[in-house]
Amino acid sequence: MTNETQAVLDDLKSLHELSDDQFQALLLAGVSRTFALTIPQLPTSLVAVIANAYLLCRIVDTIEDEVSLSPEQKRYFCSEFIQVVKTGERAEIFALELAPLLSNQTIPAEHQLIHVLPRVIQITHSFETPQVAALSECVNTMAKGMPIFQAQNLHDGLATLAEMDRYCYYVAGCVGEMLAKLFCLYSPEIAKNETELLKLSVSFGQGLQMTNILKDIWDDAQRGVCWLPQDIFTETGFDLKNLTPETNDTAFSEGLEHLISVAHGHLHNALRYTLLIPAHEIGIRKFCLLALGMAVLTLKKIKSNLKFNRSEQAKITRNSVKATIIITNLTVRSDYLLTALFNVTSHGLVSSDWHYQTKS
Repeated sequence: MTNETQAVLDDLKSLHELSDDQFQALLLAGVSRTFALTIPQLPTSLVAVIANAYLLCRIVDTIEDEVSLSPEQKRYFCSEFIQVVKTGERAEIFALELAPLLSNQTIPAEHQLIHVLPRVIQITHSFETPQVAALSECVNTMAKGMPIFQAQNLHDGLATLAEMDRYCYYVAGCVGEMLAKLFCLYSPEIAKNETELLKLSVSFGQGLQMTNILKDIWDDAQRGVCWLPQDIFTETGFDLKNLTPETNDTAFSEGLEHLISVAHGHLHNALRYTLLIPAHEIGIRKFCLLALGMAVLTLKKIKSNLKFNRSEQAKITRNSVKATIIITNLTVRSDYLLTALFNVTSHGLVSSDWHYQTKS
């Protein structure tokens, strides 16, 4: 037994002593600093279900990212997890099967999450039936979609931008849909805009995911994976087969600029989505705006240094995060100020020679 494994098991003992809310908050802090920051902004009645939803999605992500699992094993565990979430049954067996297969490349917090999966599922099935249905549908979409891409050779990128769109839907767009459904279940007033929210929610999720893909190009490359679309770079004259951290090619930079423009369009839809939430629902607006604001700042950082060759160079600073929180708190109620702030902050993200019309 490795020291890391022993540390995970020792931590499990203390987790069992926590309330469900404390338990989920601690798990979130380990697997996502961003969502550990944004989820507590939500109304109290939404915090538990959305924290649980994120943990469920993270379990699917853990399966997808685990280097020791074959494509066949990933399909198996994704299929099994769909049933575990849907029925609430066999969670213990699932965890016992998966946990020993995780390698040291999976972070300790994710090892821990798999070990305590039965309690996560128990919490899932403590929610109202429509909420459980929304969570199950999201996991079903994500866990069926991700293995499609895992079976491909991803070393040289995805074939087209449409394929990237499809991947982003399975990873994040369906999560956006789930959140919209949960918001509508929470508030009849929000539900009046359900049709438009659901359309924009996919774009919201895609904008955040595209930002993550661009930020994590080099981390992914270390795993032999590239999520960039070949057709965009072929158009600029760069072959993704030649992509390395030493790449210093203007044609590659032009391709990145094009993708930044696409992501900007989706983030503009994310703003439209947020403004459909009533101004008095401060918690939900903050939840959306913090994610949106940090994504815009990340794209700005990438745009200012298109030659970056380490993912850390694209990460925004803690001071930027603090500033985003302060500005969000000051402007959260005003549609006018939020629109003006987005336009000013995102200025320059759209390439002068490129335009992509996002779906809305």
